Amino acid sequence: MSTPTAQPFTRQADPYRDLLVIDSRAPRFNQLVVATGTLVAVLTGFWPLFVLLGTQLAVSVFFGRKYCLPCVFYFEVVQPRFGEGELEDSRAPRFANMIGAVFLLSAAGFSAAGFPLVGAVLGSIVAALAGLAVSTRLCVGCEVYKLLAKLRGIKGGLLERIDLEQLGVLPEENLVVLFTHPLCSECHEVKPKLEAEGRRVVSIDVSKRKDLARKYGVTLVPFAVTVGSDGRVRGQSR
Repeated sequence: MSTPTAQPFTRQADPYRDLLVIDSRAPRFNQLVVATGTLVAVLTGFWPLFVLLGTQLAVSVFFGRKYCLPCVFYFEVVQPRFGEGELEDSRAPRFANMIGAVFLLSAAGFSAAGFPLVGAVLGSIVAALAGLAVSTRLCVGCEVYKLLAKLRGIKGGLLERIDLEQLGVLPEENLVVLFTHPLCSECHEVKPKLEAEGRRVVSIDVSKRKDLARKYGVTLVPFAVTVGSDGRVRGQSR
């Protein structure tokens, strides 16, 4: 009797090339590493750990995931073993990493300059927030990013009007313009939901139309707005 062969592991998104999205488990794994390492640094006073962790976060933001050791370990060891999680927009976790890097490198700077208490306080904040994200999936830095993205999208003046002609769409009242990405899991749920409500939806794939994403200041997908027949934005659709 022949033994069944294991199915090869396949991904929806390449972690090193499809940078607009990320396996939602990857940021949690990274936060677990940061929470653990930062807590050790705070309890032992070994502030060079702040430098190591902060540098790794900064490297992942500015140079890519393939240069971030915890990221590589997750994608090469953990993900093939446990499978790929839901895909999410990568920009919110990236913003959270930037904040974490600033706090950790500041903690290292203060500790090296002879202010260990300040360093310990900054490190404790990072450890607490990273631990919160791991245990509850509430990423404070990500929520800050989403809030800023919404404020920028609706109140920044970039989405007062959408050029329907540029989209190749005939003018129609209460049309929904939905900005999506093909690898975004949540994006696939939004359009059917809106269509079930009787709305006409026009999808814009930001991976192909980066020019439109830049033009309208779309920093987070899925992002949907209702527009009038004149192209003026009436409001956010979700």
